[in-house]
Amino acid sequence: MISAGIGGATHAYWPQLPASSQGKASESNKRIGNDAELSAAEQRELDQLKQRDEQVRAHEQAHISAGGDLITARASYTFETGPDDKRYAVGGEVRIDTSEGRTAEETIARAERIRAAALAPTDPSPQDRQVATMAQRMASEARQELNAQRGEDDPIAARLEAALSRLVEAVSAAPQQPPAIDVFA
Repeated sequence: MISAGIGGATHAYWPQLPASSQGKASESNKRIGNDAELSAAEQRELDQLKQRDEQVRAHEQAHISAGGDLITARASYTFETGPDDKRYAVGGEVRIDTSEGRTAEETIARAERIRAAALAPTDPSPQDRQVATMAQRMASEARQELNAQRGEDDPIAARLEAALSRLVEAVSAAPQQPPAIDVFA
């Protein structure tokens, strides 16, 4: 998930755990040893946790790679202990600076990078989409400010910019096909 820091927006990636693995911390789950000692159900749970861990880490890494120097902190993760007594990431977040630039041009460039970082994972969360929408709005406002500074009061360009902003918001708010693993933020 992406979290706003300095001027910021927040993003979190919290995959839904299967009902069978939520809240399990019984003694039978606290085995120490290798995978061969696990029951079939525990092995399935372990496989799911390993897959989720990979997905969460890849999701956050995509934000970091696209965000570059706008990322203000390393990824932080929420962990669940598996039946093998090891910890697996089941949720995460990355903080990103969503403050405006010193000029309208700089703000537009920053907003485009923020949007790219928010939508970088193959499975952006609802929070990611909110950050992307906020960045699009920030860029739109900076473009309007830039046009006003240049004395360009083009009503057609203003209407197109407003329509684009509404379209981005509508797409970001539209329900998405559920992924193979339930995701919530």
